[in-house]
Amino acid sequence: MSVPGAPTLPPSHGDLPELVAAAVAGDGGAWDGLVLRFTPLVASVIRGYRLSDADADDVCQELWLKLVKHLKDLREPHALPGWIVTCTRHEAIRVLTARRRIELVDPQASSRIDRVDHPDLDEDLLRQESRQAVRAALGELSEEHRTLLLLIFADSKVSYGQIGRTLGMPTGSIGPTRARCLKKLRKMSAVRALAS
Repeated sequence: MSVPGAPTLPPSHGDLPELVAAAVAGDGGAWDGLVLRFTPLVASVIRGYRLSDADADDVCQELWLKLVKHLKDLREPHALPGWIVTCTRHEAIRVLTARRRIELVDPQASSRIDRVDHPDLDEDLLRQESRQAVRAALGELSEEHRTLLLLIFADSKVSYGQIGRTLGMPTGSIGPTRARCLKKLRKMSAVRALAS
């Protein structure tokens, strides 16, 4: 007999498909069950990389976020442990690689701090700021207009016919709507701040 409000133990390994299905359906208890069941596995993978506590927390957080995003795409629930191990490894390596790029120097003893070794750094920062401004501005558009612009400017070319079918709009109105959306986008505060 279960007591209301009491934590429930996750189902046994044989019940993994049911647990995954419940989590995909939005059952919070199922999500908790997945985290409870696989946290020791994640911890054991992270231990192999000798990460600091803060870095280990970052890896865990990123892994669980990815799981939330991609659990619905998992075709075989029994493959979940392998997926978790692989993603944890990738995240741990990403964190270690990022840490290696950081070089600690004594600002009073080193003259290297006064010179720039990467002239393209400014361009990278400007590109990142531009992307961030465009993302923020896109977030202010209606869902239909945001989707329209994302489809038009997708890496893989999407025809106006496909866009029209996806959004349920006449092909002839896509060009003028695109122009209006871009005009709105340019007037958004995030984009205007970038131009100033």
